[in-house]
Amino acid sequence: MTQEKRIIENAADDAGKKDFSVALVTLGCDKNTVDSEEMLGILTEHGYRLTELPEDADAAIVNTCCFIGDALEESISTLFEIASLKKDAHLKYLIVTGCMSQRYKEQISAEIPEADAFLGTTGFTEIASVLDRLRQGESGIAVFPDVNRTTEESPRRITNRPYTEYLKIAEGCDKRCTYCAIPQFRGTYRSIPMNRLVKTARELVSDGVRELILVAQETTVYGTDLYGEKKLPELLHRLAEIEELQWIRLLYCYPEEITDELIETIAVEPKVLSYIDMPLQHTEDHVLQRMGRRLTKEGLKDLVRRLRDRIPDIVLRTTLIAGFPGETEEEHQALMETLDELEFDRVGVFPYSKEEGTIAAEMPDQIDPEVKERYRDEIMELQQEISFDKNEALVGSDMDVLIEGYLPEEDVYVARTYRDAPDVDGLVFVSADRELISGEILPARITGAAEYDLTAEIL
Repeated sequence: MTQEKRIIENAADDAGKKDFSVALVTLGCDKNTVDSEEMLGILTEHGYRLTELPEDADAAIVNTCCFIGDALEESISTLFEIASLKKDAHLKYLIVTGCMSQRYKEQISAEIPEADAFLGTTGFTEIASVLDRLRQGESGIAVFPDVNRTTEESPRRITNRPYTEYLKIAEGCDKRCTYCAIPQFRGTYRSIPMNRLVKTARELVSDGVRELILVAQETTVYGTDLYGEKKLPELLHRLAEIEELQWIRLLYCYPEEITDELIETIAVEPKVLSYIDMPLQHTEDHVLQRMGRRLTKEGLKDLVRRLRDRIPDIVLRTTLIAGFPGETEEEHQALMETLDELEFDRVGVFPYSKEEGTIAAEMPDQIDPEVKERYRDEIMELQQEISFDKNEALVGSDMDVLIEGYLPEEDVYVARTYRDAPDVDGLVFVSADRELISGEILPARITGAAEYDLTAEIL
């Protein structure tokens, strides 16, 4: 082929891509959100046109989740819904990526023959190549690299809040909790090199991001595989050096891995928010042992004391599993008593989900669904009381709020304080006598409280 002919064909292909629209649907956790934004960045870099709705697209990508039963059901329902568009709309291709694709590719192929291509959890960087191959007439494409590989650096397209972004600092997990199947389809723990993270963070901040939220299956052991020791404190210090960055938030910190050095870093770095999310799953020793967790109740109480002593305004968030196999009424009540004593600021609760291929799924004494739901409801009722008391104590205080949007029908702005991670915590409904801009961080006075949300006025 002559160079002239190659240039003509490449130009024609680029023009074709601009007329070819792609929609991407993201399900599941914020780690999936990061993967999706990288796929969108790759597609944009390769000339594809993006659209929000699958019914308006030529190709639809579904980035799936299967962490627990509810997430799996949502992924299945979404795939069937979008697959139907191949009959009722002009949708030509359906591509399945993410955890469910990695774990259940054969089952999806059998149940949803409309799926044209599958990418595993480390294969998403090949998305443009897969789409090119589909448009050239290939079918039944499957891209499943080693789940333990570290993916290369990719461009990224922000999809949600242009001022708040997730920074995924590691992939996979080595913990092997008995209830969790994540290592099966996400692989072993792999830290992303620190220089690459700092570079990505600087790029995001230059695009307008003011809040970075650090995520991984576990953030606290960041760096142990690359550098031989925990490097999360050093990473936080380096990120805090980025001038325009204002807030840094920590999620997914395993409590048994939280060190005094990390606590001190949160205490002394002004940009690192006094907020830490540490999934406990339970508080009682026998249940924790069956879960494969190394935490103990006494260790938890000591950790909470150290955090609150050194960082008096610290906000503690956790998640719990209700109705783990063998959990007795006495253990559930003991959990309630411990929660009542420790008074976490934020609590999320999930009924135990029996995950295929896990140790817990084969344990005797599985709990009836009705009991699991009762356990969950009782925990949440207790937490509502705790949350309301804590919110009420904030009335009259001043704190910064990050503006997220405007509700014209109520003439109030929606915002968050440092106490609130997006999508999982509460909101602040803010009154102001001037127009506010989303992404601004402004001082406000708290004027009212409910179980989870606050009202405030701009100072």
